[in-house]
Amino acid sequence: MRIDAIDFFYLSMPEITLEADGSQDALLVRLEAGGNVGWGECEASPLTSIAAYVAPRSHGVCQPVSASVLGEQLNSPTDIARISALVQRNSMDLLQAPHTYSGIEMAMWDALGKERGLPAWKMLGYSATHAKTPYASMLFGETPAETFEHVRAATARGFRAVKVGWGGFGEGTVAADAEHLAAARDALGRDGILLVDAGQIWVENTALALERLDALESQHVTWLEEPFLPDAYSAYSAFAERSPRVRLAGGEGAHNERMAINLIDYGKVGFVQIDCGRIGGLGAAKKVAEHAVASGVTYVNHTFTSHLALSASLQPFAGLAEHRICEYPVEPKQLAIDITVNTLDIDDNGTIHAPNAPGLGIEVNTAAIARYAVPVEIKVAGRTLFSSSTAL
Repeated sequence: MRIDAIDFFYLSMPEITLEADGSQDALLVRLEAGGNVGWGECEASPLTSIAAYVAPRSHGVCQPVSASVLGEQLNSPTDIARISALVQRNSMDLLQAPHTYSGIEMAMWDALGKERGLPAWKMLGYSATHAKTPYASMLFGETPAETFEHVRAATARGFRAVKVGWGGFGEGTVAADAEHLAAARDALGRDGILLVDAGQIWVENTALALERLDALESQHVTWLEEPFLPDAYSAYSAFAERSPRVRLAGGEGAHNERMAINLIDYGKVGFVQIDCGRIGGLGAAKKVAEHAVASGVTYVNHTFTSHLALSASLQPFAGLAEHRICEYPVEPKQLAIDITVNTLDIDDNGTIHAPNAPGLGIEVNTAAIARYAVPVEIKVAGRTLFSSSTAL
């Protein structure tokens, strides 16, 4: 198959707020190859990502992502790996390139799977899939009482694991953070899995993070996620040495597999979380999963948007029986809900599975999302480099 066309669709809620919620807008990718249509989703600034696809080249290794993708042959996973290497080389100095390419790479697996009649996880080398235990991913409330209600609502839906994050955690006093943690544990119950996302709040200040360690341990928190910047490996390692009970989690900020592998090797995280919409797609994520297995670290997906992104994020570790916990977007904006026709629903055992259908196994609801489409036109010196497709 030849990659004949790639279209980007910038979707947005009517109002974008300052809350740390990536489901407020989206950048969908539609790829056409050999009569097959594949879909992907970039997890980054939509307009910046579009620009990285069409920007005129600055020099030999600062080319637009389009230069390495359009017209290429797509007949096997080997072709996807080859194209990934082309993008890495030709767009070396274009820092947005991995985010832009991530959605394209997802769409390649989707289109190739439809051509072959195979799910992406099988093309990635797995012979079977294993159930994953989803955790409800949500923000802290403005008050401990709100945090309690958010978590209690998730348990009422059948979630046995909950992650609360951002929402001011780490910005105030240790006592205030402890109250939120206690509220979350009270709502979840003593046997539930409680996870906390600090949202890089302490940058690389290990001491500030360690001030919360007693509160985290007393509420039996399984992991503290991203207390520091994604590449603050020394800070991660220093905290890990002091905290045998509360393990560290991180990796969503990794823009390539080497950043994530460094976080495992030098940051000493116990859980590595990979966003297929940022790291370069499913292929890069699978490499991290393999390294995590070899290092005794638990691989976890990072997903906070649509079920298209959720399915993509499950593929790289779908066949890992011992790596069970997975992020599940429980309170996304209506835009993210409307992106797909089908969803990955929680079964009677409280688990979810990667789809067994070809590609990503998710159908995009083009009719429903048309109302979110934002017209985009990029011109340079009077020449139109990009114009939104009118046909979803």
